[in-house]
Amino acid sequence: MNRRKFIGLFGGAGTAAAVMVYPVTAWGAAGSSMEYPWQMGPFVRPANGQPIMRPNKQATFRDPIAHRLVHWEDTHTFNPAAIAWRGKLYVLYRAEDTTGRGIGQYTSRVGLAESSDGKHFSSLPYPVLYPEPGRWEKYEWPGGCEDPRLVQSEDGSFVLTYTMWNRNRLVLKVARLGVATSKDLHHWQHRGPAFRTAYDGRFENEWSKSGAIVTRKVGEQIVATRVAGKYWMYWHTNQQIALAHSDDLINWTPVLDRAGKPLCVLPKSEPGHFDSWLTESGPPALLTSRGIIFFYNGMSDGRINSGPRIPARRYSAGQALFAGDNPAHLLQRPQRPYFWPQEPWEKTGQYKYGTTFTEGLAWFKNRWFLFYGGADTDVGMAVANG
Repeated sequence: MNRRKFIGLFGGAGTAAAVMVYPVTAWGAAGSSMEYPWQMGPFVRPANGQPIMRPNKQATFRDPIAHRLVHWEDTHTFNPAAIAWRGKLYVLYRAEDTTGRGIGQYTSRVGLAESSDGKHFSSLPYPVLYPEPGRWEKYEWPGGCEDPRLVQSEDGSFVLTYTMWNRNRLVLKVARLGVATSKDLHHWQHRGPAFRTAYDGRFENEWSKSGAIVTRKVGEQIVATRVAGKYWMYWHTNQQIALAHSDDLINWTPVLDRAGKPLCVLPKSEPGHFDSWLTESGPPALLTSRGIIFFYNGMSDGRINSGPRIPARRYSAGQALFAGDNPAHLLQRPQRPYFWPQEPWEKTGQYKYGTTFTEGLAWFKNRWFLFYGGADTDVGMAVANG
């Protein structure tokens, strides 16, 4: 199978013009800090701190809506999901083409990369999830399919949450949290907006994104799990975190407060913290013996009272602990990020203020692998012991 290979800007040499070789030859110092014993980490970057994946200007794909060949990952590759399956580590990443200018103005598609050792990655030359003609085209075209988050269901199939972005000024322009399913990670069925059946369609045209489903570790697998008889998902709305539940991982119902609005379970922090301006879901949440660890991304107001000095509008990653029997009950919330931009390519890029925007977490070869987007431009990875 024709694949693009990533064997690392980590000291390896390219074997041909179209093949980029980058091995992760060593790991650096810890790039994160822990405040509570239940937190996961510290997560360590590769020794030279470089991305594991960058845009490939040679990759082309015949788009089924535009009816032409497009350079589908020419400009940016970022915000990855991840999962371990059948002895390999898989990464689904957002890629942007050449059709736009500025954040959110391109068409996004989702590509697939894999690794047998957690160091050498190769990707398919075509996307595996993209806007298609038909029922959901009006929600996904021309903006595309953005920011995937991936879980495995109890029956072994896969469920992907992602942002459906129409980017069309002629109709209602809104980001919708979408769902897709697959049996093999290569072929995906679009299931439509996650909230389209809830409350008689009330939320189908409301802004929603970033769905992090609650999971548990079962042997070597990370699997979606029920709490109190239902599946649960943390999601982003109005710059903060809300909650939804489901019976089938496809159709979701937002949890509402007494005023009939989405119940906010993780608001923005008070001024002076890394997450004072925004909280947004990260990788799938993880049910542990201590509770549900919720991973999220926060935007700083620049007035940091403690911890690393993070400039205004820069994204860092946080963890919060919710009760294991009640996903709405917040138990502890560290005031410092566990992961934040430190490398030059993380501090600025397409998003000039910088991000380590976490979306992927996988258990592989007895270690935790964290995947993130650096400044909306490249894919990064860091590792923690189990």
